[in-house]
Amino acid sequence: MKVGCIGLGDIARKAYLPVLSTQPGIELHLQTRTPATLAEIGDSLRLPAGQRHTDLSELLAQDLDAAFVHAATVAHPEIVTRLLEAGVPTYVDKPLAYELAESERMVRLAEERDVSLSVGFNRRHAPGYAQCLEHPRELILLQKNRVGLAEAPRTMILDDFIHVVDTLRFLVPGPVDDVTVRSRSEAGLLHHVVLQLAGDGFTALGVMNRLSGSTEEILEISGQDTKRQVVNLAEVIDHKGQPTVRRRGDWVPVARQRGIEQVVLTFLDAVRAGKVLSARDALATHELCERVVRAVEEPSA
Repeated sequence: MKVGCIGLGDIARKAYLPVLSTQPGIELHLQTRTPATLAEIGDSLRLPAGQRHTDLSELLAQDLDAAFVHAATVAHPEIVTRLLEAGVPTYVDKPLAYELAESERMVRLAEERDVSLSVGFNRRHAPGYAQCLEHPRELILLQKNRVGLAEAPRTMILDDFIHVVDTLRFLVPGPVDDVTVRSRSEAGLLHHVVLQLAGDGFTALGVMNRLSGSTEEILEISGQDTKRQVVNLAEVIDHKGQPTVRRRGDWVPVARQRGIEQVVLTFLDAVRAGKVLSARDALATHELCERVVRAVEEPSA
């Protein structure tokens, strides 16, 4: 099975290549426009010259069975479009694109060509979060905070807050009837944003503070007099009168803890089985993110 990896930045190096390079039956092909990076990573993985490419056309000539796109977001539309037009099942880091119209176009193209398009929402596969589906979820609170990273609204929301948006959509126990957005910006930079989703019997809050003084991700779900906390995707604390703490095992890989390994294998298994994966649900997350962007940029509208 020939699998391409396009873009060799931090996310590819830290999260995806350690998984892809250890899968049996995978012939891994790398592509980046930076020769030094290609040589460094190709050497570290002991890949022959024929599996290293600096040009996307050269990579596409390898008759790929699947591709993973980890290039910068601005490059996603061009790269994903070429892959889909070539009939290559494609996995792409979130977001599909910064502009909703581009995301919609790529999803339509995948459907027209009957080709898999999958978006990297790994938290849906992270054990600490996925297991929350088994618990009462009358109130959901997810905080994903940073230090000293106030940013332009669209890039902050589409590159980072999108994980919060998608995780809330994943965890809410029913249809959402109400969406509320609150935020604080200064000099065109977004400091914090709060998203509230509400429906019959539940409320979900997503919070991101880019000037919080702490880099953290904390999920709390509660209902029926029980509460579960998941801290940084690694530590699970159940509260039923008294807290019970369960930490990530010493030998559990970070990629498995964060759901990367599982989402990669789910995608590859679908490709092997000839199952076409749809990005329609991922597009719904992008649509909600666009709603958040507009609420932040036009608060009086």
